[in-house]
Amino acid sequence: MGRLTTHVLDTASGRPAAGLRIDLYRRAGDDRLLLDSVVTNDDGRVDAPLLDGADMVAGRYELVFHAAAYLGAQGTFLPDPPFLDEIVIAFGLADNEAHYHVPLLLSPYGYSTYRGS
Repeated sequence: MGRLTTHVLDTASGRPAAGLRIDLYRRAGDDRLLLDSVVTNDDGRVDAPLLDGADMVAGRYELVFHAAAYLGAQGTFLPDPPFLDEIVIAFGLADNEAHYHVPLLLSPYGYSTYRGS
């Protein structure tokens, strides 16, 4: 059964990014529909798949990681405005039976992502 999962690692501190808000949107043309808003747990993961079962539909999606709010709450100095505020990862799901894992490696001035397993 297909599912969409994510996790966030704070590479500046060398630990999971606990307490980071993530919004999931489905894209339809220029429109964005908010599907879910979650917060990472102590392991930098969310407690359940963002999509699975009948909700796992092929299409275009966005994950919005609220990086500046998380980093500020950790006591990280951020300029005003912060270099990274919201990190938007736009991606497509082509196979509703596959597992798509979209991790984020985060620091105040850079990030990286990839299709994980």
